[in-house]
Amino acid sequence: MNSTKRAVLTAIAASALSISTAVQAQSPTASHLTIPNVVLVHGAFADGSGWRGVYDNLTARGYKVTIVQNPLTSLADDVAATRRVLDLQPGPTILVGHSWGGTVITEAGVHPKVAGLVYVSALSPDVGETTAQQYEGFSPTPEFVIDIRHDGFGVINSAKFKAGFAHDTTDEDAAFMRDSQVPINMSVFGTRLENAAWRTKPSWAIIATEDKAFDLEMLRHMAKKIGAKVTEVSASHALFITQPSVVSDTIDAAARSLGAATAN
Repeated sequence: MNSTKRAVLTAIAASALSISTAVQAQSPTASHLTIPNVVLVHGAFADGSGWRGVYDNLTARGYKVTIVQNPLTSLADDVAATRRVLDLQPGPTILVGHSWGGTVITEAGVHPKVAGLVYVSALSPDVGETTAQQYEGFSPTPEFVIDIRHDGFGVINSAKFKAGFAHDTTDEDAAFMRDSQVPINMSVFGTRLENAAWRTKPSWAIIATEDKAFDLEMLRHMAKKIGAKVTEVSASHALFITQPSVVSDTIDAAARSLGAATAN
């Protein structure tokens, strides 16, 4: 090989290495993250598929993301489902809950693999409290209506679904969510918690300022009570679907903050 050809090939190889290094720097993988694992817990009237946008966003950043499928039959059942997923995580994990999922992660978050908690317009009772008690002193919103069936399970009123749960989605998406609702056993809201993970684990809260399932001041009160780092976003209660970038950014910030603290 003559010297000119060798010089050209060397230059091409050096350029390729430079480009590869730049791409890797812009696209972190799990190996670059101190807290690389994320577990997502859905709330009432929904299932884990609503997390797809957040899942795609975080996995593209290199996180290992796992989604819990809550049976919504009792607090104990939902906590057990979450713990089973946490048991499978290979290391420290960010545990995320939406709405009723906030109660679930509050109870399940004492799991030793949980490094931090992210509440997505979510409930956060204390030890000995029920979920229902979180509503006391706050005004109910007329748009959010639950129909309770003869068996004690509830669903969001069909006519009120979009206005109450997902007003910032398309009519087609709201109709799909309405027609794929997962009923919740309404007795779960009267179950007292035995643990409050936010008392010992760092917490973050994302508050949807147009949430019709909860009074805005109720969300702010809960976030203040648990000492959460707060992000507010103009969105409906379905922000876990409609605001995947904001939710993902907050989870990423939590993971990096805790990772940096662990490294130090």
